[in-house]
Amino acid sequence: MENKNAYNRRSFLKSSVIAGGGMMLSFSWFSSAKAAEKVAELNLAEQWSELAAYIKITPDNVIKILVPNPEFGQNVMTSLPMMVAEELDCDWKNVVVEMSTHDNVKYGPQFTGGSNSIRMYWKPLRNAGAAARQMLVEAAAQTWGVPASEITTKAGVLSHSSGKTAKYGEMAAKAATIAVPKDVKLKSPKDFSIVRNSKKNTEGEKVVTGKPLFGIDYKVDGMLIAMIQHPPAFGKKLKSFDATAAKKMSGIKDIFSFKLYDEGFEQAGFDTSTFNEMVAIVGNSTWEVMNARKKIVFQWENAPEVKNVINGWGGRKTEQISPAGLESSKSQMVKMQEMAKKPAKEIRKDGDPETAFKNAATVIERTYNAPFLAHNTMEPMNFFAHVQADKALVAGPLQAPGWMEPTLAKILNLPAEKIEIQMTRMGGGFGRRAYAQYVYEAARISQRVKAPVKLIYSREDDMNYGIYRPMYTATYRAALDANKNLIGFHVTGGGIPENPVHANRFPAGAVDNYLADGWEIPSNITIGAFRAPRSNFNAAAEQSFLDELAEAMGKDPIEMRLEMLKRAKEKPVGKNNEYDAARYIGVLELLKEKSGWGKPENAGKKRGVAAYFCHASYAGHVVDMVIRDGQPYVESVTSAVDCGVVVNPDAARNMVQGAVVDGIGNSFYGALTHKDGAAEQSNFHNYRMIRHNEAPKKIDVHFVENDIDPTGLGEPPFPPVFGAVANALFKTTGKRHYNQPFLAEQPKS
Repeated sequence: MENKNAYNRRSFLKSSVIAGGGMMLSFSWFSSAKAAEKVAELNLAEQWSELAAYIKITPDNVIKILVPNPEFGQNVMTSLPMMVAEELDCDWKNVVVEMSTHDNVKYGPQFTGGSNSIRMYWKPLRNAGAAARQMLVEAAAQTWGVPASEITTKAGVLSHSSGKTAKYGEMAAKAATIAVPKDVKLKSPKDFSIVRNSKKNTEGEKVVTGKPLFGIDYKVDGMLIAMIQHPPAFGKKLKSFDATAAKKMSGIKDIFSFKLYDEGFEQAGFDTSTFNEMVAIVGNSTWEVMNARKKIVFQWENAPEVKNVINGWGGRKTEQISPAGLESSKSQMVKMQEMAKKPAKEIRKDGDPETAFKNAATVIERTYNAPFLAHNTMEPMNFFAHVQADKALVAGPLQAPGWMEPTLAKILNLPAEKIEIQMTRMGGGFGRRAYAQYVYEAARISQRVKAPVKLIYSREDDMNYGIYRPMYTATYRAALDANKNLIGFHVTGGGIPENPVHANRFPAGAVDNYLADGWEIPSNITIGAFRAPRSNFNAAAEQSFLDELAEAMGKDPIEMRLEMLKRAKEKPVGKNNEYDAARYIGVLELLKEKSGWGKPENAGKKRGVAAYFCHASYAGHVVDMVIRDGQPYVESVTSAVDCGVVVNPDAARNMVQGAVVDGIGNSFYGALTHKDGAAEQSNFHNYRMIRHNEAPKKIDVHFVENDIDPTGLGEPPFPPVFGAVANALFKTTGKRHYNQPFLAEQPKS
């Protein structure tokens, strides 16, 4: 493989630093003269503490790699450096890894989410490692007076046929004076020695021994604690408050109301916030602040309809309406049922589905519903800010520092270069920490009290005023002819407040007559990404429906899916199909093999299957279920995934296993309901999470082996869990489930 490198000599020399005989190399694909000039202005010590995304080689052969993306458990702190080390051809034992600070000029948003980390950095980080290796080789060639082509590298050692050898550290200083190579040759996957080989989590020991890694651990001298009282319900706003008694309490420094955004402020896409005015309570300790908040007397009133201008991708501006009113789950469901009866907006149409359904011998129709879901990150929402007159430092768990930096600069009236963003390890994210209103709240409070402040949300705060997975419904219809052949397929979906339908995914492309349409209902309840947004609902509904369809057609569920996918592979319908049918087939065939699907020895098992495509990857599960003490439990799971090259097999298996447990818990129990705008669940006593004893005893994970560049993995295994659980429940109990969560009545209000 050969890759053209975007560096030029001037930019590279300015971003390569010689210090103490070492070498520092940027591996950003956004590197430019402007970025390089920023590097040149700083001394080495400042660079290591402030700049992101560098390789550093010291004279004693220690290689330091700074990781650009935030870590929230997917193990990018190990997998991303592995890609650098592979092309650098160094000894992994000599690698030291650190999380970088944020630098939007050089590296863009440094976003963790959308299953993007590995696939975004696959080429850039390998380019960096290969460039550094080539420069070290050239340095050795010049030193020894031999052709560079005669020098080989292995495990951080340069060797020549004459017997001369040198560790990388010995050549690092000279290498840093050499111009960056214009073209670099990347390894063929067959030659990988680090990538595709499991490496221990570089932060594992710190995590299990309780080292301060998370935002909740962040402390500085003189730091105050803040909490916020938001309105108690969506559709309410602050009228007045009396904090006279609370201000007299021990440890309380200040209590005040503030607005998150100024009048007329144009929000960015991830500045999501329903509540613009709130009350901050600031004091010496969390306990003192929590108790003071209880003493404040609040007066609330109904909020009017609010219209916000949102600056979306590519500078596109849209108007977002937050309607007035206090919404309840029961009335929302009624509205959805009414809307579902009306004509929907056509999203995709192939063939003549109307005629197919009109002429069908059998029509199968099923409707599926799902509630709002709360993220419930195990580490409570928190963020640190120290805003001063001419600069600001913010630090904590966040998924998208680059997306929130422009808004932070605007609300603080500071240039972006005067704002330092430090990223801590996240105790869970799942999309919640991509929405930065909690960051802005912390910054506003610090600016007001003129002191360093850590903002902390209680569990109740985030569940009541959080950002949720939307409420969805979808109706699936299939038309069969007299011979039980599938001749038409129709999916119509809607939600509050977004449409869940992915119209160009399977089974689109596999049916001659296909229709997808949808609708949405506005809401003042805040929604956002939730580990494969929309896909986790679609997979549940679609894969449940496909099992019923297979039963009606008298076919095995896996074989029916394979037949449809082979049709999509050999003679696809339409031109906009998002998925690769061959890769989809590969996952199902691997899943069938590894689970022993259809084997006589497994005939007595109560099993459900599902497979789904999202985030450029393919995943499927076979769930084996049992009844214990009158309750269904998932006993074991077999998983198959095609995500291209698997960089770190241990980390990849862990991600799939985590997705399986998360999916089982949410499909069985996950539900957030509202009554008069207020969340009815406030903590884990009434928002049911999966327990340790309810997790499968075994999760057997397998990956399709290929040399395709890595695709997503954090999200793709999650959606099909819902469908596999639903199908296993039917085999176990004889009952089909159309409403999530499967083991609770929903909605109740």
